[in-house]
Amino acid sequence: MRRFDGSVRNAFATVIYDRLTSKNSVEPISSSVRLDDKTCLVTGASSGIGKAVAIEFAARGARVVVACRTGVPENCDEIKRYSGSDAVDAIHVDLADLDSVRHLCDTLRDQGLRLDIAVLNAGLSTISARRSKQGYETMFAVHFLANRYLVKRFLEDGVINPGVDAASGDVPRLIFVSSEAHRSGESFNFSDLGTFHEFGRKDALLYYGFSKMVLCAYACELSRRLNPAGTLSVAVHSLCPGAVATNIAREAPRSIQWLVGPFMRTVFQSPEAAINPIIYLACASEPGYRTGMYLHCMQEKSVSPHASDPSNGRVLWELSDEMISNYEMPQGSQDGSS
Repeated sequence: MRRFDGSVRNAFATVIYDRLTSKNSVEPISSSVRLDDKTCLVTGASSGIGKAVAIEFAARGARVVVACRTGVPENCDEIKRYSGSDAVDAIHVDLADLDSVRHLCDTLRDQGLRLDIAVLNAGLSTISARRSKQGYETMFAVHFLANRYLVKRFLEDGVINPGVDAASGDVPRLIFVSSEAHRSGESFNFSDLGTFHEFGRKDALLYYGFSKMVLCAYACELSRRLNPAGTLSVAVHSLCPGAVATNIAREAPRSIQWLVGPFMRTVFQSPEAAINPIIYLACASEPGYRTGMYLHCMQEKSVSPHASDPSNGRVLWELSDEMISNYEMPQGSQDGSS
């Protein structure tokens, strides 16, 4: 990968510009719209956007399952308290570890859970290269590979049941939280996909953008495969919530954290304000009758050409299928036997 010089400056400039000039093409959803009798999963719900979404879903009457790495019982109790609903369950998962992701999938399958809405939100931004348990770069593992495995298992296990009621627009909805940073990603180098490379602070945003480009390409390919022309079985959408004052920048150097925190709280949106595009894709009528939407804040856009290219999506699908194949075996088995 090339070095992305000036990336921090450019990113901040883009954030401020978008905040001042962005115009809505879809409208926020009224609080009167309910999710009664719906079951929703939200990943990365220990803080920030994920937690705000879980509270909103529960307040609208949904049964909510939150999957997060830290603070499982405490976050569950807080979501119940803030939403006024007891229909909230929490399950531990570390999305940087495919063994942990498999355990989450096994748990949902064994519980007989059927999801109407899945918001795959968990994310992080590292300032240097870090290996996941399976040896992948951590942002690639969390933003893409974990989601690739989750969705494959959801479909195989019946946790997501395609085409339940397509005529009424009441099909399952898969919502991926991506980023406009996906546009900074270079074209795919499939001979190198998944290979771990060392990088430092100067290249961190480039690798972050690449992981989000891969996620967007996967969402496009998933939408095509689940919904051949003229059909709708699962509504697959993605979005960038815009700049949000969350703890995603918790790895900023200690010497500038005194500046980053106040800057983000002043210029960026709060998580509660930033969830509007997620709530729209989960609750509005139109996203239940179509697939492949991408929202930047509340403005519908096209994803980048690299992400939308069907040939890229096809190769990405095939290569990533090989990456996750070892984690479809029963735990403790190396040859697929029980």
